[in-house]
Amino acid sequence: MLSDQFIQIFRDEHRKIRDTLLALIRAFEERDKNRIKSLLIQAATFTRPHFRYEEEALYPALTGIFVEEYIEKLLGDHDRAIGIDIKLVEIAEKEPLTGDDAAKAVQLIRRVLPHVSNCDGLSITTETFPDEEIKMVLDRRESANQAGLDLLTWADQVRTRPLVIAE
Repeated sequence: MLSDQFIQIFRDEHRKIRDTLLALIRAFEERDKNRIKSLLIQAATFTRPHFRYEEEALYPALTGIFVEEYIEKLLGDHDRAIGIDIKLVEIAEKEPLTGDDAAKAVQLIRRVLPHVSNCDGLSITTETFPDEEIKMVLDRRESANQAGLDLLTWADQVRTRPLVIAE
C-alpha cells in the first residue's frame, strides 16, 4: 500500500534528523568542531528535500484536514529551524568555541527537536490520504531530492514563503 511506503519513508527521515540532532548536541557539548561541521552538513542534507516536499506537497494536502493556523505553525517551525541552522553554523565557525557558545548551540537544537517528533505524528493523518495524493507527495519528494539544493539555498532562492527568523 502506498500510504505504508510513505509512512515508512517519512518516519525514517524523522529518525535520521532526530539522531543527527542528538549527535550534534553531544558534539557541541564535547566542542568537537570537526564532528560539529560534519553533522551540520548531514543535517542540511536530510532536511533540505524533507522541508521542501513537506511545504510544497504535504502541508497543502493537510489543509483539507487541519485549520490554517496549524499549517502556519508547521511553516513557522520550519522558519525557526532554518534560523537555528543559520545560528548553529555561525556558532560552529567561532574560534575558539567556548563553553557558553556550546551551551547556546545545545539550547537551540533542543528548541527544534519537538518539531521533529511532533511532525512525525502527521504520518497517522497521511494514512487517510487517497493513493493519488500520497503519490503526489512522493513525486514531490523525489523531485526535491533530485534538485539537490542545500537547505539555505532552497530557503533563500526557491522557497516561496519568505523566511521569518524569530529570536
